[in-house]
Amino acid sequence: MIARLRPRLTDWWGVAALPVLSIALALAIAAVIIIVSSAFTGIGFFPLLPLYAYGNLFAGAFGSGIALNNMLVAAAPLMLGGLAIGLGFKAGLFNIGVAGQFLAGAFASAVVGSTLAGAPVPVAVAASVVTGGLAGAALGAIPGYLKARTGAHEVVTTIMLNNATALLLAWAVTDLVRAPGFTFPRTGDIGNAALPVLLGRNLHLGVPVAFALVFAVRYLLDRTTLGFEIRAVGANPNAARYAGMSPLRIVTLTMSLSGMLGGLAGAVQMLGLIGFYASGISASVGFDSIAVALLGRSDPIGILFAAMLFGAFRAGAPLMQITTQVPIEIIDIIQALIILFLAAELIVRRVFRVRAKPIEIEGATTVTRTWSETVRT
Repeated sequence: MIARLRPRLTDWWGVAALPVLSIALALAIAAVIIIVSSAFTGIGFFPLLPLYAYGNLFAGAFGSGIALNNMLVAAAPLMLGGLAIGLGFKAGLFNIGVAGQFLAGAFASAVVGSTLAGAPVPVAVAASVVTGGLAGAALGAIPGYLKARTGAHEVVTTIMLNNATALLLAWAVTDLVRAPGFTFPRTGDIGNAALPVLLGRNLHLGVPVAFALVFAVRYLLDRTTLGFEIRAVGANPNAARYAGMSPLRIVTLTMSLSGMLGGLAGAVQMLGLIGFYASGISASVGFDSIAVALLGRSDPIGILFAAMLFGAFRAGAPLMQITTQVPIEIIDIIQALIILFLAAELIVRRVFRVRAKPIEIEGATTVTRTWSETVRT
């Protein structure tokens, strides 16, 4: 039995070694920062503080049914956002616009949800979620079409759209859809459009939907003709064109699907937790999704586990801060260090002296791809 499993475990470790060791190295360096910073607080110099901090971080994410629910709720939008980034990578596209697509999906679902607040729950929820996904898809289609037709780099266009979307929605919620009776600009209450709670206090319908979409995207990429075309265009657009594929169609469609997933992330966050759209709502999920996709190596299952890790960080951080006085911002440092070591994987290899498969992320080369390498149809 062990002899049969050994080759599989070896292959698994070859894929997972660098992400796992990057996490370990990030936690170790963050522990040093916690120890040093403790000397400048009321706690005083306390070398064992990282153990208490990480213990409470784990307890806050997995220590009870409520904690586990909080972790899953925090992970759900990250799964969808990570899938949005990862799907783009598969087609050779770097969709940094998930933050804007997240906001567009959140806004659209909030507006429709408040409009249908008194409608039957299935109608209100379905219409709000679908509208959020369509809003993200529409926003993703713009840079996709520009990339495929004119060669405009998606990194540039999506960054510009992020800023334009945030400002446009701030104006819309202030002047167009502002609900009366509130002291600040916001949409109305979503009422029956709120995602039904399935377990405990807050484990809503968006969590199983996010899990289902992880496997749906994996099936799309691995078992369908469209998935093969997406991967083919990402690997070699010229070869894909000569094989009879249309890079214009595939690039536009992939960015639309990526945007749809980003919009669904916003809809899940809006309908499951926030309940109304207001100017200044954080789009950090969109940017954290880039880290999730990188840590998950663009694979849907890897993204699932990476999102759960980041969800655990978010869920456990408040308890860590309350019990040990370690600020929540240490989580941002840990996440940044993880991405740093993933990008500079040679450091991880030399520190741990491991032989693992290099991290190859589809689409990462598009950051420096020139117009001469872009395919027109």
